[in-house]
Amino acid sequence: MVPLLALLCSCKQEEARREPARAPVSAPTATPKADSRPAIVCFGDSLTAGFGVDPGRSYPDLLQQALDSRGYHYRVVNLGESGDTTQDGLDRISLALLEKPRLVILEFGANDGLRGQPVANTENNLAQMIETLQKAGVQVVLAGITLPPNYGPDYIRRFDAIFPALAQRYNLPRIPFLLEGAAGHANLMQQDGLHPNAAGTRLVAGNVLKVLEPLLTRE
Repeated sequence: MVPLLALLCSCKQEEARREPARAPVSAPTATPKADSRPAIVCFGDSLTAGFGVDPGRSYPDLLQQALDSRGYHYRVVNLGESGDTTQDGLDRISLALLEKPRLVILEFGANDGLRGQPVANTENNLAQMIETLQKAGVQVVLAGITLPPNYGPDYIRRFDAIFPALAQRYNLPRIPFLLEGAAGHANLMQQDGLHPNAAGTRLVAGNVLKVLEPLLTRE
């Protein structure tokens, strides 16, 4: 009997060694609640993306903070991509529509101008984006931008005229100059002279909010 008992104990010990350890049962995690607030999509290039400023400090981030502090229930979505031209924006307009936005702040054109692209192409691409958004029932706010003086007065004049012309044609609220108050001030711009620094970005957010706030509702 003793050898048999020893054999049985040995088998049970071997089974215990072979049996995989059971993971502790954890409590089910709660599914994150979807943000049901209407969306404001900031759709543009590096000026929207927040090029050169710390994460969470782009103008859309600051706009979200300002809206929250004022009691507006909107979610701000940053769809800025550094380097994008109006053609790039047109190519990815479907991404903006996926957010089912209530409003879109449309900010493109600077990279077209810096590359000397034909003004008519820039205007046509912006017009197509506006029409696509309006057909989807989206309110569009058009952000104006200009170019450094070395691009020549004739080209700059024709470029600058794009934004008021489109705003009039499509009956859009317009931010006359996105970088108003920051452009041309070394203490408010990055070394490239094209992008606002952290302090300048706060001014940009204020420029946007000034035009945007009258379009908002408290729900």
